Amino acid sequence: MPRERAARKGTASTMQRRAPRARAAAPARDAEASRARILEAATAEFAAHGLAGARVDRIAVAARANKRMLYYYFGNKDALFAAVMAQAYSDIRAAEQALELHRHEPVEGVRRLVAFTWKYFVTHPEFVTLLNSENLHRARHVKGIANIAAIQSPLIATLADVLARGEREHLFRAGVDPVQLYISIAGICYFYFSNRHTLSTIFARDLMSPRAQAARIAHMTDVILGYLLLPHAPLHRSP
Repeated sequence: MPRERAARKGTASTMQRRAPRARAAAPARDAEASRARILEAATAEFAAHGLAGARVDRIAVAARANKRMLYYYFGNKDALFAAVMAQAYSDIRAAEQALELHRHEPVEGVRRLVAFTWKYFVTHPEFVTLLNSENLHRARHVKGIANIAAIQSPLIATLADVLARGEREHLFRAGVDPVQLYISIAGICYFYFSNRHTLSTIFARDLMSPRAQAARIAHMTDVILGYLLLPHAPLHRSP
């Protein structure tokens, strides 16, 4: 009996020693969840109303938080907008990395990147509106993101690898700047999508119908590969 009581006492003591660690972990998880809810609500608010029109009160309500908590985590509305932009860039770069372009031959890698960029704009329209808003402010918030260059660098390194492999295989022209190429890919996707309402109206066609989107992806891919491919390289490779 004394031995059993001692064992129970020892177990209780161990649990008491472990309890503070468990209690410490719970607030950390709660804080992370709170920050995530605030960022999600802020993304929707800024995308809908822009930086000037966004209201912290609405963000707090949507995030099931209070304004004091919001200011505690992010400081002020401008800092919150900067955090939203950082998350938006991190999300698209992470999705691009999931393409694993290094596993595909160069022409297919470019095809996948063009199609992905278009589809990301279509499925994440808030990203486009956030970019529009930040450009109105001359990238003032993005400039304050400490690791913004590091967020972008994996994409550029991956694209540089695709281009280098295409050059070694005598498929792609030499000396292509991966940054310039990505800007061209993003640009032709962005302009069509961001101006889809006016373009659909003035050309009297639904530019966002499934058929129109498929035609657009094919056209953009041919434009990019038409620039990259050497004269002897096939635009459409046989399976």
